[in-house]
Amino acid sequence: MKPDISPQELRNLIRSRQWTTPTSGSASGYLQANLVMLPAEEAFNFLLFCVRNPKPCPILDVLEPGQTEPIIAPDADLRTDLPRYKIFENGEYKSDVEDVSDYFDADMVSFLLGCSFSFENAMVAAGLPIRNMEEDKNVSMYITNKPCLPAGPFSAKLVVTMRPMTPEQAIRAVQVTTRFHLTHGAPVHLGDPHKIGIEDLDRPDFGDAVTIKPDEIPVFWACGVTSQLAATSVPLARVITHAPGHMFVSDLRDEDLTIL
Repeated sequence: MKPDISPQELRNLIRSRQWTTPTSGSASGYLQANLVMLPAEEAFNFLLFCVRNPKPCPILDVLEPGQTEPIIAPDADLRTDLPRYKIFENGEYKSDVEDVSDYFDADMVSFLLGCSFSFENAMVAAGLPIRNMEEDKNVSMYITNKPCLPAGPFSAKLVVTMRPMTPEQAIRAVQVTTRFHLTHGAPVHLGDPHKIGIEDLDRPDFGDAVTIKPDEIPVFWACGVTSQLAATSVPLARVITHAPGHMFVSDLRDEDLTIL
């Protein structure tokens, strides 16, 4: 388990490169976010993609072109306050970096989208297992065969996170996470992964494989990495995203944005 620190303390550690690992289990009780930065000329179409696909891409904040300080975390800087970023150019992956100050420009718009790490605190409080936290791994993420609704030039298949648990625990997980509508809400699939196009749970597309015990089933939630697939489905000059599992931690509390 990771130390329970405030979002501000965590962002300071990240900015000074004292924290470079995934953020699952950190700053518990605060919303974590996926990041997408792309050219302003395509920002409306990308926003429309998110609006049409709110389950994997719930919008937490959208910044004006060239801005890097989000409303949901005053004094933060999106160029430095995530542990790791991915750089794409002309639709192709180029590199992972720990600071995008030299890549971000005044014509880029930043999107912050909800992340399932944000409801993990409620799951732990309910006695539910978070296997990737137990094993100190990044969460398992898979590309499914489920298409999202396209918008303008953007399209993507749904990406999901997976957390194994017993059937009884899965029912409780549905109850616990449904109200977290801005961080993906209830699971989108329980059980047989083949029904959503996942052939091998031991080979996630992103993140790490985790132990699945004999009495457990895989439970799948929509994942914000879907937005990364959408943003890079078009050969834009440059797109910047978070590296999967390396999220932006905001000052918003999970419980403040739930459906009662």
